[in-house]
Amino acid sequence: MLEYAPHPLLHRAAFTARFPQPFESLETPPEVIDVLAPGALEATFEPRLGLDVLPEEDREALRQSARNLLRHGGHKPTGRGKPSSEYLVRASAGDGLPRINLGVDCCNAISLLSGLPISVVDMDRAQAPFRVAVAESGTYVFNESGQEIRLTGLLCLNDAKGPCANAVKDSHGTKTRPETRRTLTVLWAPADHAAHAERVIEAYMSLLTEAGGAEVERLG
Repeated sequence: MLEYAPHPLLHRAAFTARFPQPFESLETPPEVIDVLAPGALEATFEPRLGLDVLPEEDREALRQSARNLLRHGGHKPTGRGKPSSEYLVRASAGDGLPRINLGVDCCNAISLLSGLPISVVDMDRAQAPFRVAVAESGTYVFNESGQEIRLTGLLCLNDAKGPCANAVKDSHGTKTRPETRRTLTVLWAPADHAAHAERVIEAYMSLLTEAGGAEVERLG
């Protein structure tokens, strides 16, 4: 289902989810909406969504490790090339995170709380087989405006057509939509934070099961 090219800095953490109804028929639970609100990351040190809030020094160490993970293949994780989890922190401190759908809302909330960049793709828009590997070259469009991200040296999730997601920007062509019912999720977890990543993926799968009635399957 999902293969990985050898990578010394990546901890393998991925799963699939099958929902009983399309996202347009599923509501984002209040506890997730609360995490998306402005300033939610700094509002409390109480556990949220099954996750403890990381101390600032641990969050900073994780941030550096996530950048090193992307830097290993030659990508420069600065400016617009930073891990998506860093964008979420900035957005949370400002106007908060927008509501999109159950799948994306849960992804953003878990990524914000955990400090891990996360990709979610619609399995009915992507084509198996799937493989995680560093891209040698290429670009893809990541939003409705047609903006592109350069993929050279960036660790990516690939489907049968090529790269479709990564820790910076996911491809617009395989993003979730109102009709989505099946997703593939990849946590871009540094190997030196493997124990943290395992806690995160378990909390994430439990959240989708409880909030959306999803059937989840952990991938190797």
